[in-house]
This record gives sequence, structure tokens and C-alpha cells, in this order.
Amino acid sequence: MTLRVDTRQIIHALSDTLDLVGVDDVQHGKRVAFMAMQCCKDLNYDLPSMRTLYHAALLHDCGVSSTRVHHKLVTELDWRESQYHCLRGEQLLSSCQLFHDLPAIIRYHHTHYENMPASIDRKTALMSNLIYLVDRVDALIAQHKDVDILIARKDICRIISKYRGTFFEESLVDTFLKIADGEIFWLSLEPRHIITYCMDMGQKSQKQIVDQEIIMEVATIFAEIVDAKSTFTVEHSFGVARLSRYIGSLLCLSGAKQDMLEAAGLLHDLGKLIIPDEILEKPGPLTEEEKAIMMRHSFESYQILYRIDGFEKIARWAAFHHETLSGKGYPFHLNEDGLELEARIIAVADIFQALSQKRPYRDSLPSEKIMAIVNNMAAEGHLDHQLTSLVESHLDECLRKATCGV
Repeated sequence: MTLRVDTRQIIHALSDTLDLVGVDDVQHGKRVAFMAMQCCKDLNYDLPSMRTLYHAALLHDCGVSSTRVHHKLVTELDWRESQYHCLRGEQLLSSCQLFHDLPAIIRYHHTHYENMPASIDRKTALMSNLIYLVDRVDALIAQHKDVDILIARKDICRIISKYRGTFFEESLVDTFLKIADGEIFWLSLEPRHIITYCMDMGQKSQKQIVDQEIIMEVATIFAEIVDAKSTFTVEHSFGVARLSRYIGSLLCLSGAKQDMLEAAGLLHDLGKLIIPDEILEKPGPLTEEEKAIMMRHSFESYQILYRIDGFEKIARWAAFHHETLSGKGYPFHLNEDGLELEARIIAVADIFQALSQKRPYRDSLPSEKIMAIVNNMAAEGHLDHQLTSLVESHLDECLRKATCGV
């Protein structure tokens, strides 16, 4: 499988995915990217460096999947465990060839400049420290949310100045204070202006042909972020991906379709990041309000994926995993006429894997119990009966694919 993709579209999609973690504090990465770019213009960065900085700023918090950790990042100026998500982000981005220039910048974006390792080249150190500086500015904005930003900016600039030469490199602080002196800098941080800014940046296309290996590297990063959301969802995306591909192979689908099925399985639950941790990990039944929140996630997955050129089929197959043949699924209410075979496969794999994995409200189920539930769902018109029968006839191997590594 090869696709012609736009690297910036993928990075924006990853940024949109990370926005979901904030739940009610979105666009953090986008605001950081905007502020970093305003500063680097004054620092006379060349275009390749500006591009690298923009991408690193958008993805700097890719090591954060928990809403609890995100809350801590935007409510505290500095905290002892902040390095964990930097290391996690470095690890994730190091696994993908598309992002080869970003890991070191991500690794040190919470390192005080006075503690920056001597082994890091100055350009990387300054980029990383600039992201740290504007990241903390955004945290301070959140802490002053009840004050008009044009008034709060004075206190924010005072606090940043306090750490000149310790947390932040001197020239970066000076540049920031110069840029921050104008009202337009702060007014541009309003959500509608940030959206427009990112849309304009998205017009700067960076298309290239990528092979199946790179596509899977990208999909794996998305899946790693989602599955790290909770100890109860660890390996879910990977189990769905393996099982979906296996079912596709039993149906003798082409190699390219099997590749896309595997990618869709990895990406199907992106929207889960918008679900607060306490709902995903609730040990008892969900309330009606909590169920309503849960029902958002497949729509959010679609909203993120369909914007990537070349991912149109993957977006449909991934996002339709809660649709049913009877038309009683959600959120699109498609029926058997609107559900492609591949989307039906993802739906079966999603249910089968979830039942085989421990959840906060129950233990993992034995294969016989799983098939009883799955077959009942097929009888009620929720799942494709031919697919559930195929799974049952290869039950042991399907269970192995679903749970390998859990």
C-alpha cells in the first residue's frame, strides 16, 4: 500500500487528536505553535527551521494522554514529574521516519535552560527552550482565565521575566517580551483566530508518496496515544488492528486492503481521548449523561481522519465501528446499505477485543461467553452474521490476535 499524503495534514491531525485530551481546554498545542512562530520570526530563523519548530510545537505534548496530567500541565508552572511526558513524546516520535527532526526538541521542552545538557547542539536547545517558554505562557494564561488577557499579560510577562537565565535562555525571554508588548499578539490567541492561523498554515502543502511502513508508523503513534489513556484500554487499538487484518486475510482481501484495515483498527478510537479519565475508568454503570459523552468518540475519530488526503476509506472504516446493520447504531445511523465490508469487520473486531480484555466494571471474558454475546448481537442486527460465524470457526486464533501482548 502506498498513499500520497501531506505531512502537515498528518501533523495537524495529530494536533487535533491531542486537543481532545484537554476536553475543556483545547488548542493548547496550536497556541504554543503560534506563539513560537511569532518569536522565531524576530529571531531570523530560516524556513526549514521554522517548519521544524512549528511541527514540534504542535506535537510537543504528544506524550500526554490523560486528562489528569493535562490539567496539571496547564495549572502548575513547574512540577517534578513533568519530564515523563517529554520522554514519552520523544519515544513516540522516534518511531516514525516522518518526524525524524522532532524527538530531541520534544525531549527537552520542560528542561530549564540552565540544566540543558552540554551534548545538545545550541539550535536544538534553543528551539526546545522556546517551546518551553511559550508553553508556560499558555499555562499562565489558563491560570489567569478570569482576567482579561490584555490586563493579565502584565503579570504573565513579569513571571516569565523572573526566570530569565534560569528556566529560559536570556535572548528568548527578551524576544518574547518584545513580541508580547503588542496587543495583537495576545488578541490573536482567541480560538477563532488560532483556527484561522492553522488553516492558513495548512495551505502550505508538503505532499509525498509514503509506503505501508510509514503509514503504519503514523497509525501506531496515534494508537499509542489513545491506548495510553487508561490502563483498561492498553493494547485495545493494537488488538483490534491485528484481529481486523486476520479477518480480512480469511476473506482473501487484497494485501492493500488488509494494510488499510490494520491502519483503521489502530485509528478507530482516536475520539476516546475526549472522554474524561474518570468515565473511562468508572467501575460501575454509566449515567445517561456519561453515556452521551461516550457516544461522541467515533464522530471525533472521523472528524480528525477525513481531513487527511488519502485516508478517506480509513476514516470511514475506523469511525463507523458503532454503526449497525439495523441502522440503530451511532452517531451516523447508517444501515447495511451504507456499511462497507471493511467497516463491518472493524465493528466485529472492536466488540470481540473489548470483551476479551479486562474493563473496570468486569473481568475479561472466556471465548465461549464472548461468542455468545457476539452471536446475539448478530441475531439482533447489530453485527454481520457472516463475519461472526467466520470468527467462531477460527475462534482460538481470533482470541490470540485480539489479546496478544495484553
